[in-house]
Amino acid sequence: MMAAFLKHREVLLLVAIGLLVGAIELRFPGFVAPGNLASIYNDTAILIILALGQAAVILSRGIDLSIAANLALSGTVAALLNVAFPDLPVIFLLAAAVINGTVLGAINGLLVWRLSIPPIVVTLGTMTIYRGIIFLLTGGGWVNAHEMTDAFKAVPRAVFLGLPVLSWFSLAAIAVMVVVLTRTRLGRAFYAVGGNPNAAVYTGISVGRTHFFAYLLAGALAGLAGYLWVARYAVAYVDIANGFELDVVAACVIGGISIAGGVGTAIGAVLGALFLGIIKNALPVIDISPFWQMAISGAVIIIAVAVNARAARPKGRVILKNAEHAL
Repeated sequence: MMAAFLKHREVLLLVAIGLLVGAIELRFPGFVAPGNLASIYNDTAILIILALGQAAVILSRGIDLSIAANLALSGTVAALLNVAFPDLPVIFLLAAAVINGTVLGAINGLLVWRLSIPPIVVTLGTMTIYRGIIFLLTGGGWVNAHEMTDAFKAVPRAVFLGLPVLSWFSLAAIAVMVVVLTRTRLGRAFYAVGGNPNAAVYTGISVGRTHFFAYLLAGALAGLAGYLWVARYAVAYVDIANGFELDVVAACVIGGISIAGGVGTAIGAVLGALFLGIIKNALPVIDISPFWQMAISGAVIIIAVAVNARAARPKGRVILKNAEHAL
């Protein structure tokens, strides 16, 4: 019973997170204090939101390398609207960011669906385009804190029931994605298309349309994250969240979401993001330069993919052995 329980990737990752936190606590007492853990979660909240969107795309056998650029452009649009119309209620600025992100995600989805361009090529191209649009909108300059209204900057930092609103947004995103992936026809379509697109067609599922909705969902979450990022850090410019897409993919892969598609859960993506969040919060404590974070994220992706591949390999060997005996 226990052995079967431990075979679940989420359980193993939860154990690994517990061991990691315990090891850090032994060296730096106070790391597991509730306030510190809540702060770590809040610091990881935006990564969690993006990882949930990326999870939908990867589950359907795609990839979105433009997700961080989408965040940057959506956040910049919200900031520029705030500067141009300071009396506009924040709810409209938040909606503008989400709508902008959804449109950008729809562009990715349409290119993948209608033109049958490989997802990695589409999103690599749109990543550059979205960054270029930011440059055109800002003229290469920055939108700074003193230009933004206090109401615009206050939302993610406001505290409700002991947690920042930023954390509540991520918790809401988790709840929505768990329901989407486990209780809706769209969620089942993600798994079906990612697992076997040819078989999915015979069951009446449109592979292209499923890809479109995966990118649409990822774009909406990126738009939400864009407002939260810009409002929290009170700055918008071309390079915000530059390279963050690597962390997002790493969170998904570490969480057990197969790059080949069709395997993984929303909770796994969340745990993968938390694993990275804990590591990145621990790096300054153990005096490791933040410039190593990208290298660490890349190494973790390779290790996670290798672990996933080894976990899947024995099944194939068993089948071959049985076939040999049958012959």
